[in-house]
Amino acid sequence: MSRVAKGLSLVAGDGSRAAKSPASGSPPDAPLPGACWHLPAPPGPTLSELFAGSPRDAGWTNFLLAQADRGKPLLWIQDRMAILESGRIYPPGLGRGELIHVEARDARAALWAMEEGVRCSGLAAVIGELWGDPQALDFTATRRLAVAAERSGVPCWLVRLGGTANLSGARMRWRIASGPSLANPFDPRAPGISAWDAELFRARGHQPGRWSIAHEAGAFRLVAAPRGGALEEVERLRA
Repeated sequence: MSRVAKGLSLVAGDGSRAAKSPASGSPPDAPLPGACWHLPAPPGPTLSELFAGSPRDAGWTNFLLAQADRGKPLLWIQDRMAILESGRIYPPGLGRGELIHVEARDARAALWAMEEGVRCSGLAAVIGELWGDPQALDFTATRRLAVAAERSGVPCWLVRLGGTANLSGARMRWRIASGPSLANPFDPRAPGISAWDAELFRARGHQPGRWSIAHEAGAFRLVAAPRGGALEEVERLRA
């Protein structure tokens, strides 16, 4: 983007410069016990909405990054309250790939930056974090983001921290919470692969559902499958 509006601050950087390789001799993560699983996805790039299980739960970050094309820069926007309540993103922890971070004064500025970003085909995706239920975030604003993303082919993620699932133009709406990590076969006292409790409660072209999933070697895998409308216990399936 050639300019930054008043009230926004921008930092560009390459997460790969700060990323470190695993220590020499470290064993790789063990394969997951479940089979590969195809994450429900829209037919094309559009606006998806994600509600964090808790404002302090950042597990959704890896859920999104697992779906992003890191061959292009990723635009990440946070409004001021999202940073104050949940923290600023830490580029070295986001893996390899170019990252553009925008800090917005408020939700209105963040939505403006998101809409400008999704119109740029040179981006891999746009992620916007908003806190609460700001007045600027209404159906019209989300509809504009969805239409802009579909026209440009740039996927857009609207992350809601401490917000309610009110009327939205998002094509897919998720609730993501961190789950117990899988067992580490090389050290029972160490955490293994990250897992999430993922609930798809609205989607165009997909049935709603809830799953316990993990991501390894470029693929999502089921950790627990729904049973009778409820998740089976993760620990029993891992045993």
